[in-house]
Amino acid sequence: MSTSGIVYRPRRLRTTPRMRRLVAEHRLHPADLVLPLFVKEGIDAPVPISSMPGQVQHTEATLHDAVAAAARAGVGGVMLFGIPAVRDALGTQAAAADGILQRGTRIAREAVAAVEAEIGRPGPVVMVDTCLDEFTDHGHCGVLDSDGTVDNDATLERYAAMAVAQAKAGADVVSPSGMMDGQVAMIRDALDDAGFESVSILAYSAKYASAFYGPFREAVDSALLGDRRTYQMDAANAREGLREADLDIAEGADMVMVKPAGSFLDVLRGVADRSDVPVAAYQVSGEYAMIEAAAANGWIDRKAAVLESVLGIKRAGADVILTYWALEIAEWLD
Repeated sequence: MSTSGIVYRPRRLRTTPRMRRLVAEHRLHPADLVLPLFVKEGIDAPVPISSMPGQVQHTEATLHDAVAAAARAGVGGVMLFGIPAVRDALGTQAAAADGILQRGTRIAREAVAAVEAEIGRPGPVVMVDTCLDEFTDHGHCGVLDSDGTVDNDATLERYAAMAVAQAKAGADVVSPSGMMDGQVAMIRDALDDAGFESVSILAYSAKYASAFYGPFREAVDSALLGDRRTYQMDAANAREGLREADLDIAEGADMVMVKPAGSFLDVLRGVADRSDVPVAAYQVSGEYAMIEAAAANGWIDRKAAVLESVLGIKRAGADVILTYWALEIAEWLD
């Protein structure tokens, strides 16, 4: 066939970097990104997380520095996880006014305010994980009943107290991640009754029981024995993830999340197509660790793989992306 018969030449729009930039359908921006951060009680220097190269358990002082760096880079948010020195069956430190997560929240707010005054633009939103797994001596996300099963309704009371404590400490967003039925409604009522109507809820709506959480358990010194399959979702189910997001929106969630991101892009797309609130996705520790390990072995181009993986999450419908590369990506984009 003569080349003169070719009518459509899509390659014209790929000819140069400036042409590809002009017609790009999706773009990453630092404001899309949320940086997860770990703060540990009782340490005087950051503790490297061996399965997540480049990530650490922060001291309270270095947490301030990490949040300030994120603010200067234009990152949209930080998500805080606390690691207490003492744990118990009820996870009581989770709601303690002077607990490590509340102290970390106040530190993050101070860091954001300082950088905002310095650079004259909004800093990151302070988000806080609202779950008991880091605070219980059994490692589950809720209170256990006499036979060792997580008691859904008793756990809701603990989540409500935790969310109010986080709001008092200055959290902009509380983030229930335990996958308890009714958790969003319970937390919304508790926040409103305590006068925190303006504090938002980011619901971990479709959170799957995943093999990709392994490095995170090192990051939070998890005490878990067994698994969380009676409350986190089965990886075989997509429709159920959509239903969970619908329920959370109906209960008052301001944002909904799919987690993990990379192996559940179909669920993310489905939630994004039907949601009338912003949709987040969490690029989890195992996803981070795989790319870091492959890059360290010289098997892939690290920067290209990082950006492609995060852009894929954006393309699948995420408005907000939690990723451990948030600061680095923001610096690359700048």
